[in-house]
Amino acid sequence: MSDLRFFTAPEPITLAEAARGVNADLVRGDGARLITGLAPLDTAGPGDITFLDNPKYVNQLAVTQAAACLCAARYIDQVPDTVAVLQSPEPYRAYARILADFYPAALRFAGAYDHAQDGVAATATVHSSARLEPGARIEPGAVIGEGAEIGDGTIIGANAVIGPSVAIGRDCSIAPNAVIQHALIGNGVIIHPGVMIGQDGFGFAMGAEGHLKIPQIGRVIIQDNVEIGANTTIDRGANRDTVIGEGTKIDNQVQIGHNVRIGRHCLLVSQVGISGSAQLGDFVAIGGQSGINGHVRIGDGAQIAAVSVVHGDVPPGARWGGVPARPVGDWFREIALLKRLAQKENPKKDAD
Repeated sequence: MSDLRFFTAPEPITLAEAARGVNADLVRGDGARLITGLAPLDTAGPGDITFLDNPKYVNQLAVTQAAACLCAARYIDQVPDTVAVLQSPEPYRAYARILADFYPAALRFAGAYDHAQDGVAATATVHSSARLEPGARIEPGAVIGEGAEIGDGTIIGANAVIGPSVAIGRDCSIAPNAVIQHALIGNGVIIHPGVMIGQDGFGFAMGAEGHLKIPQIGRVIIQDNVEIGANTTIDRGANRDTVIGEGTKIDNQVQIGHNVRIGRHCLLVSQVGISGSAQLGDFVAIGGQSGINGHVRIGDGAQIAAVSVVHGDVPPGARWGGVPARPVGDWFREIALLKRLAQKENPKKDAD
């Protein structure tokens, strides 16, 4: 539930306004009814919009106290008569859009000091050669290095460090304690607390006399509207750039090695590790705690299940999982076969 200490109460809207805003059809209910919030099926009250997208929660639909429910056409008959119906082919996305309109401050770090909307805090350190566009905001303790560029509407959070010559576009949010170096960052990028971008990659020439460190002379390129979760690390390239494509969303505690190229609108869930020089196409999704070997290619639209290890190239549109990762059909058949073999070896234990 939202807490008014952290998120201001939204202005009420009518059901009709909510429906128009997300291109949903108000198939039942009073369009003039006021909506004051949003909540899940089991906690929604008489002023809330809720949603149903996962059939796992259909049983909660029968007892919801919500004012209205966003759902697909196949669930309309199961919505209680007291609940208005907003029909949408993508109810979760529609719910997210209304939620964003109600609570825009929840979308990104908006600064810890409301009294300093623009400008440079007295305790920030900004090099004389750094270039800040009007509307850039630098919070206490932040450090902006020589020749760095910060765009209009961008917030640099407390104690963040922006290294020499780094360029950050407009309307970005750099949360406290982030460190960015050797990087060019586009517009509308969200970087959460503790993110480290542009440190040197793990590169050594091994030998009997010791391991010789290889200078990492590439950059990190982050395109527009990327979001990077807390404590994620993105190494700069060794001899080419590490690139994160437009619209990609990266969860917390993800490791991206040097020379990695990630396409547009990819999803990387928490604790994924991507080794150096791997390449991901557009719209790739990788489940949590999966590892991607170096130099592999994952095609457009491919999906990797959680806790998998990818050793070889993955075709476009494929769904792989397991250790080592392989097509999910093969993986599931192998699991079923191993289960049958185990039961055959010890039928008495299985019966117990």
